[in-house]
Amino acid sequence: MTRKQRRLTLIGVAGVVLACAAGLVLYAMSDRIVFFNSPSDLAEKTMPPGTRIRLGGLVVTGSVVKSDDGGVKFEVTDGAATVPVAYKGILPDLFDEGQGVVAEGLVGDDGVFAADTVLAKHDEKYMPREVVDALKAQGVWQHDGTMPTEAAAAK
Repeated sequence: MTRKQRRLTLIGVAGVVLACAAGLVLYAMSDRIVFFNSPSDLAEKTMPPGTRIRLGGLVVTGSVVKSDDGGVKFEVTDGAATVPVAYKGILPDLFDEGQGVVAEGLVGDDGVFAADTVLAKHDEKYMPREVVDALKAQGVWQHDGTMPTEAAAAK
Protein backbone atom coordinates (compact mmCIF):
# COMPACT_ATOMS: atom_id res chain seq x y z
CA MET A 1 0.00 0.00 0.00
CA THR A 2 1.44 3.34 -1.00
CA ARG A 3 1.65 6.35 1.24
CA LYS A 4 -1.18 8.10 -0.62
CA GLN A 5 -3.48 5.09 -0.28
CA ARG A 6 -2.79 4.85 3.47
CA ARG A 7 -3.57 8.54 3.91
CA LEU A 8 -6.84 8.25 1.95
CA THR A 9 -7.80 5.13 3.92
CA LEU A 10 -7.13 6.94 7.21
CA ILE A 11 -9.20 9.95 6.09
CA GLY A 12 -12.05 7.65 5.00
CA VAL A 13 -12.07 5.72 8.28
CA ALA A 14 -11.95 8.98 10.28
CA GLY A 15 -14.91 10.31 8.25
CA VAL A 16 -16.96 7.17 8.91
CA VAL A 17 -16.17 7.29 12.65
CA LEU A 18 -17.10 10.99 12.78
CA ALA A 19 -20.38 10.38 10.93
CA CYS A 20 -21.26 7.51 13.30
CA ALA A 21 -20.50 9.67 16.34
CA ALA A 22 -22.65 12.53 15.00
CA GLY A 23 -25.49 10.09 14.26
CA LEU A 24 -25.36 8.63 17.77
CA VAL A 25 -25.40 12.11 19.35
CA LEU A 26 -28.37 13.21 17.25
CA TYR A 27 -30.22 9.97 18.01
CA ALA A 28 -29.61 10.38 21.75
CA MET A 29 -30.87 13.96 21.68
CA SER A 30 -33.81 13.41 19.33
CA ASP A 31 -36.42 13.79 22.09
CA ARG A 32 -34.69 16.93 23.40
CA ILE A 33 -34.53 18.86 20.12
CA VAL A 34 -37.75 20.78 20.71
CA PHE A 35 -38.22 24.52 21.17
CA PHE A 36 -40.78 23.91 23.89
CA ASN A 37 -43.28 21.40 25.22
CA SER A 38 -46.96 22.26 25.50
CA PRO A 39 -48.96 21.44 28.65
CA SER A 40 -50.53 18.53 26.71
CA ASP A 41 -47.06 17.17 25.94
CA LEU A 42 -46.19 17.39 29.62
CA ALA A 43 -49.39 15.53 30.55
CA GLU A 44 -48.82 12.79 27.94
CA LYS A 45 -45.11 12.23 28.59
CA THR A 46 -44.23 11.14 32.08
CA MET A 47 -41.08 13.18 32.61
CA PRO A 48 -39.11 12.42 35.75
CA PRO A 49 -38.90 15.22 38.33
CA GLY A 50 -35.90 17.46 37.75
CA THR A 51 -36.06 17.24 33.95
CA ARG A 52 -35.15 20.59 32.38
CA ILE A 53 -37.56 21.67 29.61
CA ARG A 54 -39.24 24.68 28.06
CA LEU A 55 -42.98 25.00 28.55
CA GLY A 56 -45.05 27.12 26.17
CA GLY A 57 -48.68 28.16 25.97
CA LEU A 58 -51.08 30.86 27.10
CA VAL A 59 -51.23 32.30 30.62
CA VAL A 60 -54.64 31.39 32.05
CA THR A 61 -56.73 34.49 32.77
CA GLY A 62 -57.14 35.05 36.51
CA SER A 63 -54.37 32.62 37.48
CA VAL A 64 -51.52 35.07 38.18
CA VAL A 65 -50.82 35.37 41.92
CA LYS A 66 -47.91 37.54 43.05
CA SER A 67 -46.41 37.13 46.52
CA ASP A 68 -44.51 39.64 48.67
CA ASP A 69 -41.20 37.79 48.32
CA GLY A 70 -41.06 38.36 44.54
CA GLY A 71 -42.54 34.99 43.62
CA VAL A 72 -45.26 34.57 41.03
CA LYS A 73 -47.56 31.62 40.47
CA PHE A 74 -49.60 31.25 37.31
CA GLU A 75 -50.99 28.57 35.03
CA VAL A 76 -50.09 27.86 31.41
CA THR A 77 -52.57 26.18 29.07
CA ASP A 78 -52.86 25.06 25.47
CA GLY A 79 -56.61 24.57 25.72
CA ALA A 80 -56.42 20.85 26.44
CA ALA A 81 -54.24 20.76 29.55
CA THR A 82 -53.08 23.23 32.20
CA VAL A 83 -49.79 23.27 34.12
CA PRO A 84 -49.17 25.34 37.28
CA VAL A 85 -45.94 27.36 37.14
CA ALA A 86 -43.95 28.89 40.01
CA TYR A 87 -41.42 31.61 39.20
CA LYS A 88 -39.31 33.82 41.42
CA GLY A 89 -37.89 36.91 39.80
CA ILE A 90 -38.84 39.88 37.69
CA LEU A 91 -41.37 39.13 34.98
CA PRO A 92 -40.97 40.67 31.52
CA ASP A 93 -42.85 43.96 31.12
CA LEU A 94 -45.09 42.43 28.47
CA PHE A 95 -46.10 39.40 30.58
CA ASP A 96 -49.90 39.39 30.95
CA GLU A 97 -52.83 37.04 31.41
CA GLY A 98 -54.18 35.51 28.23
CA GLN A 99 -50.90 36.09 26.37
CA GLY A 100 -48.32 33.70 25.01
CA VAL A 101 -45.43 32.70 27.24
CA VAL A 102 -42.48 30.31 27.17
CA ALA A 103 -41.03 29.32 30.55
CA GLU A 104 -37.79 27.42 31.01
CA GLY A 105 -37.15 25.39 34.13
CA LEU A 106 -37.56 22.07 35.91
CA VAL A 107 -40.44 19.65 36.18
CA GLY A 108 -41.40 19.36 39.86
CA ASP A 109 -42.36 16.14 41.63
CA ASP A 110 -45.50 17.89 42.94
CA GLY A 111 -46.73 18.70 39.42
CA VAL A 112 -45.67 22.36 39.61
CA PHE A 113 -43.27 23.58 36.93
CA ALA A 114 -40.44 25.55 38.60
CA ALA A 115 -39.45 28.18 36.05
CA ASP A 116 -36.19 30.08 36.21
CA THR A 117 -36.72 32.02 32.96
CA VAL A 118 -39.95 33.46 31.56
CA LEU A 119 -40.17 34.82 28.02
CA ALA A 120 -43.18 36.87 26.94
CA LYS A 121 -44.47 38.24 23.67
CA HIS A 122 -42.61 41.07 21.91
CA ASP A 123 -45.59 43.15 20.90
CA GLU A 124 -49.36 42.85 20.86
CA LYS A 125 -49.35 40.56 17.80
CA TYR A 126 -46.34 38.35 18.58
CA MET A 127 -46.51 34.78 19.80
CA PRO A 128 -43.84 32.13 19.17
CA ARG A 129 -44.63 30.11 16.04
CA GLU A 130 -44.45 26.85 17.99
CA VAL A 131 -47.06 28.10 20.49
CA VAL A 132 -49.37 29.15 17.63
CA ASP A 133 -48.92 25.77 15.92
CA ALA A 134 -49.69 23.88 19.14
CA LEU A 135 -52.81 26.00 19.76
CA LYS A 136 -53.96 25.50 16.15
CA ALA A 137 -53.46 21.74 16.52
CA GLN A 138 -55.68 21.82 19.62
CA GLY A 139 -58.31 23.85 17.71
CA VAL A 140 -58.30 26.78 20.14
CA TRP A 141 -56.32 29.40 18.19
CA GLN A 142 -58.14 32.43 16.85
CA HIS A 143 -56.59 35.09 14.65
CA ASP A 144 -56.74 37.78 17.34
CA GLY A 145 -54.86 35.56 19.79
CA THR A 146 -57.76 34.84 22.12
CA MET A 147 -59.11 31.45 23.00
CA PRO A 148 -62.78 30.71 22.18
CA THR A 149 -63.87 30.94 25.85
CA GLU A 150 -62.22 34.37 26.22
CA ALA A 151 -63.80 35.62 22.99
CA ALA A 152 -67.25 34.51 24.17
CA ALA A 153 -66.76 36.14 27.57
CA ALA A 154 -65.71 39.44 25.94
CA LYS A 155 -68.93 39.66 23.90
